[in-house]
Amino acid sequence: MEDYKKQFIEFMIKSGVLLFGDFTTKSGRKTPFFINTGNYRTGSQLSQLGIYYAKAIESAFGLDFDVLFGPAYKGIPLSVATSMAISSEYGRDVKYCSNRKEVKDHGDTGSLLGAKLADGDRVVMIEDVTTAGTSIRETLPLIRSQADVSVMGLVVSVDRMERGTGEKSALTEISEEFSLKTTAIVTMEEVVSYLYNNPISTGEIIIDDEKKALIDAYYEKYGCN
Repeated sequence: MEDYKKQFIEFMIKSGVLLFGDFTTKSGRKTPFFINTGNYRTGSQLSQLGIYYAKAIESAFGLDFDVLFGPAYKGIPLSVATSMAISSEYGRDVKYCSNRKEVKDHGDTGSLLGAKLADGDRVVMIEDVTTAGTSIRETLPLIRSQADVSVMGLVVSVDRMERGTGEKSALTEISEEFSLKTTAIVTMEEVVSYLYNNPISTGEIIIDDEKKALIDAYYEKYGCN
C-alpha cells in the first residue's frame, strides 16, 4: 500500500472522520464503522485533504484535464482544496467548478460556481464517500448542458465496498451506469488491512479482533460480489 494511503487512514482517525462503534447509515444499515466527512473543519485539515485527493487523482487519471467539479454542497470545498493542492504539489493549474442548488439571477449569474465550462473541457468529478449515484444523476445532465465536455471520471475519499442497489458495489454501479472511471483515495479493504492489530503512530490499535469480527459480519451481509 502506498505511503499516502497509510497517512490518509491515520489522518481520518486523527480528524475524527473514521469512527468505529454502532451506527446506522442513511440507507438504514447497521454498521460498525462510519465515515463522517463533516468533521473536516479546519483550514489545515482541508489543505491536507486536498493533497490526498490530488495524489489519488494523479495516480488514477493523471493531470491532463481541465476542470475539477464538486457537486454542491460538500463537493464545493473539496474541489477548491484539491485544485489548490494540484497546483502546489504538481504545478498544474486546473479550474474548479461546482453547481448551485439555486440558480442566481444577479451578479455572477447562472447555475455554476467557479469556472464556466467550455466545449472540449475534460472534467473530473470529486465527492466525499461512495454514493448511491444521486448527486451524479443530478449533476451530470447539468454539466453536459453547459458545454460539450468530456467527463473523465469520479474520485471519492473512501470506497465502502458494499452493495449499492444490486449485488455490485455502489461505486461499480456508478461506473457502469455512467461509463465513468471511478477511484478512491482508499478502500475499506485497505483501511482494515492497515489497521487490524497494527498500532498506528500513536501506539493505539484501532481494529482489534472484536472489531474485526463485527466488520467481517457486516460485509458478510452487505458486501459486494
